[in-house]
Order: sequence, then C-alpha cells, then structure tokens
Amino acid sequence: MHLVFLLCGIVAVGFVLCISVYLIISGVPAIREIGLTEFLFGKVWAPTNSTTGARFGILPFILTSVYGTAGAVVIGVPVGLMTAIFLAKVANPRLAAVVHTAVELLAGIPSVVYGLVGMIVLVPGIQRLFGLSSGACLLAAIVVLAIMILPSIINVSETALKAVPREYEEASLALGATHIETVFRVTVPAARSGIATAIVLGVGRAIGEAMAIIMVAGNVPNMPGLFTSVRFLTTAIASEMSYAAVGSLQRQALFSIGLVLFLFIMLINVLLNVFIKHKKEG
Repeated sequence: MHLVFLLCGIVAVGFVLCISVYLIISGVPAIREIGLTEFLFGKVWAPTNSTTGARFGILPFILTSVYGTAGAVVIGVPVGLMTAIFLAKVANPRLAAVVHTAVELLAGIPSVVYGLVGMIVLVPGIQRLFGLSSGACLLAAIVVLAIMILPSIINVSETALKAVPREYEEASLALGATHIETVFRVTVPAARSGIATAIVLGVGRAIGEAMAIIMVAGNVPNMPGLFTSVRFLTTAIASEMSYAAVGSLQRQALFSIGLVLFLFIMLINVLLNVFIKHKKEG
C-alpha cells in the first residue's frame, strides 16, 4: 500500500511537471521573437493587423485579470466567509442544511449558465443603471466572478471552522467572551490556514474562468476600466485559439499567454503560503 500511495503522489506531481514543461516549451519561442518587454508591457494586441504590422502586447489582459480577480475577491471573500461562519457557528441545523444545499447547487451550476444569466439579466441591468452604450464591461465580469467563487470559499472555510477544537471556544467563553467575540477572535484565527486555502481556491477559480467572462465582459482588448468592455488572459486564449494558424506567431503567443497565466497563479500560491508560514512562526 505504501508503494501505491507513493505512485499516486508521483503521478500528481508528474502531471504538474508535464504541464509546466509543455507551457515553457510552447510559450518561450514567441516571447523570444516578440521581446519580453513588448510582450508583457505592450498595450496593443493586434495579431492580424497587416497595415501597421502585428502587435502582441498583453498588458491590457494582465491588468484586466488582476483587477477582475481583485474585485471578485473583495466582494466574494467577505460574503463567503460570513456565510461559512453562519453555517458553522450560528445557524440552527435545519436552516444550515437548507443554506448548505443551496451552496452545493451553486457549485454545480455550469460556467456557461452563469454567463448566460449574466448576459441576459446583469448586462442589460448595468447598461440601464449607469446609462452605458453596452453593459458588457469589467463590472459585470467582477460580479459574475464574485458569485462563482462563493461555493469554493464557503465550503472550505466552513470545514476549517468546524475543525477548530471545541476546547478553544470553551476556554474563551469561560473567560467571559461572548459567542460572537469567540468566533471572530478565537475560531477564525485558529482556522486561518484553511480560510487562506479557500481564498486560494477562489482566486484560482476567478483567474481561470473563461466561458462566463466571454459572455459578460465584452471580449475587447482595451485597457481596463470599470465600465469598459475588456478581455481577460483566459478569454484571449479561448477566443483566438480556434482560428490561429498552427505554427503561426499568433498561436505561439497564445501559448505564451497561458504560460504567463500559469506563472501568475503559481506566484499567488507561493506568496500566500509564505505569508501563512510567516504568520504561524510569528
């Protein structure tokens, strides 16, 4: 059994290594040809422009992904964490079961359905509310992403909160703290590692989403603005990979975008893990 478990662990690590090597091999050639500075900090993406020449700047995609993910986290994390606290420590069992079932259903909804509902309901609502020519903008993408990351944050955070030893809470209550004070000053700090994992999963879901974002963000390579039609890193790959010629610089540049996205997610995970370790040591 030890050998079986070891092989399973090796397979999991092997998949990550294979993906990493493939992205590096496929993405580096385009970066070399375009130039790292031009590729990362160029503001124009026009791979098929034959008049002034093809341009492969992905700065608008990077900033849009950063702003969209940050906005979704700002909205989704407080709502998700408060919901998890409610389910784990406040709600009675019957109500908690109903809410938990709703959260599980929310997790099972396909991405395209989120995008469809956003396109039919949210986009026209934003257009009418703010008097815009088009409601397909960064704000719509942020709202959709915030809703989509809720199940991951709620489920993992609830599990982490329930795993905190009961003795911690009993000791706090015995010292005269109220139930709410105990939850926020004892239980939540004790479950910090699990809550951070929930946030990482939510960030990964937000960064990696493509289908729903294509339907509500406008899919235009503009510099990011809250009421501007934008394109994310993921949607840039999804929208152009189907017609990019095999072996062309455009197709290689799309693999380079995938490499940048992969490195971006890895950087977030490493920074958050280092932060958690530092907090524990402190």
